[in-house]
Amino acid sequence: MIRKDFKLMKNVFMPTDILIPKNIPMESWSVIACDQFSSEPDYWKRVRKNAADNYSTFNMIIPEAYLEEINEEEEIKNISSAMTAFLDSGSFDKIENSFIYVERTQPDGRIRKGLVGAVDLEEYDFTGVSAAIRASEGTVLDRLPPRIKVRRSAPLELPHIITFIDDKNKTVIEPLAKNTGKMKVLYDFDLMEGGGHIKGMKVSDEDADKIMAALNVLHEKNEMLMIMGDGNHSLAAAKVYWDEIKQNLSETERENHPSRKALVELNNVYDPAITFEAIHRVLFNVDPAGFIRDFENATPRGTDYIIKWYSKTGSGEIGIKAGCIGDMLKIMQDFIDEYIKDTKSVVDYIHGEESTITLAKGDGSVGFVLPAMDKSDFFETVEKSGVFPRKSFSVGHAEDKRYYLECREIR
Repeated sequence: MIRKDFKLMKNVFMPTDILIPKNIPMESWSVIACDQFSSEPDYWKRVRKNAADNYSTFNMIIPEAYLEEINEEEEIKNISSAMTAFLDSGSFDKIENSFIYVERTQPDGRIRKGLVGAVDLEEYDFTGVSAAIRASEGTVLDRLPPRIKVRRSAPLELPHIITFIDDKNKTVIEPLAKNTGKMKVLYDFDLMEGGGHIKGMKVSDEDADKIMAALNVLHEKNEMLMIMGDGNHSLAAAKVYWDEIKQNLSETERENHPSRKALVELNNVYDPAITFEAIHRVLFNVDPAGFIRDFENATPRGTDYIIKWYSKTGSGEIGIKAGCIGDMLKIMQDFIDEYIKDTKSVVDYIHGEESTITLAKGDGSVGFVLPAMDKSDFFETVEKSGVFPRKSFSVGHAEDKRYYLECREIR
């Protein structure tokens, strides 16, 4: 157990009770984040088939690829029922008051080191206000209501959220890699659909104390301890729901309510396995040549950043003048938002250059392949300039994304 006398300057990230499935096929249980492969329904058809007749997190999420074809209220009821049924089945092991150290072997063979624990939602803000945990990208408010509705009725949370710390000296997570032989292995299996391999080990007692002490040192240096990497809208929905229910709670109830926390994976931005990939844009139901022409005419031209475009009939490059990559992304996003306003044109945000080019070659489509951000500038950019425009970057390729796996009770 964690020493009761241990104090973190702010309880930003802490051990918690974590639920791990037992005696079920983990390869069917664990599926990729709901916002991936949103324009590739065939991917999700394969996932559905893999999950059939098995307990699976597929039955506890709403893939964004299906948002236009489902009955939202019915789907939310199904999710709550699936979670309740699994809880009642006794198929979870509860890992009490612990972190989980994760080694994720990505498809490229690199191993990403992470730490699963709980963040205090009182320390998180997604509106641009100074806080210990901050959003990295703009939050699209109209994407929150379905997630909030799910959380209102769900007895469990399943995280695909990744947060970053700026730990250049590798003091928090990396020391655990030297002690894996002493840790209890909680899961160890191959992920479906080419997602690589994942291994999770229990971290508690003195090792957990050391983690919290190292986090304390980082926090003393900078009020901003963490920045969102993935899952910003899921964490924002958890925050909105917590702000909603805490109004009717006493101070004591607020301190101990499980919905005050959210389960996340913590990563060090300096982990060599972590790369920042651009999130590309594809527009549908547009005149590709007209869009390219208007964009070139409206954009400050230069050589600071180069955007590649593709359509059915051609391809090319557009050079943009901008002070930083965040400014470049804002220029482009503002233009797209204004261009498609009050039209039948739509934009999708694509992880992966190959998928972007394929989609761009359809009739009435144009795709833009954007440059990636240097991760060494990540914390400094957010500190100085605030959040990036929405869908500015991705942590690795689509297949590298976090899979739903661990759970936590929030009732």
